[in-house]
Amino acid sequence: MNEATKLAEVAGRSNFEIYRAKGTTPEIRLGVFLVLAGRRWRALIDEHLRPVGQSAARMEALAAIMNSPSVPSQIDIAKRLRIEGPTMTRMIDSLTADGLVERRPAPGDRRTKLLVLTAKGEAVLEQIFTIVDPLRDRLIAGLTPEQVDGVTQFFADIIGKLDRGLPEEAGDGA
Repeated sequence: MNEATKLAEVAGRSNFEIYRAKGTTPEIRLGVFLVLAGRRWRALIDEHLRPVGQSAARMEALAAIMNSPSVPSQIDIAKRLRIEGPTMTRMIDSLTADGLVERRPAPGDRRTKLLVLTAKGEAVLEQIFTIVDPLRDRLIAGLTPEQVDGVTQFFADIIGKLDRGLPEEAGDGA
């Protein structure tokens, strides 16, 4: 528990009461900024990829397929991107229709489909990177490599906690 939360409790005011009174806490601001940063980053990527008929979602799927340690299944990619199966199916259907991804049968399992980028898919992903890389560079301009590593670790930790379902800490009765 941080100092602002302690002060809010001591004063007998919940975060909601503080927010309703047009106040805030560092925790509230962090939650808001996490949501807004993610939304704005995706919107910016979409805005720059729209002229070439691509999107942040398509970039994420293509990149996850290419960057997988082995030939991934559709389920593997859905889990990696933390999206639901039906959403992934629609995305892969679209990428397949555009000739960017191939579905291949998994050896020994007729129900599982493995995903492979086509040469066209790899070329499109390369084009996407040439558009997104300068945006990322501008986003982190002015940060030291140590700061980039720290922010990256922060987000990795947050994602890990979310993936584990926000486990209660030892001694936390809440």
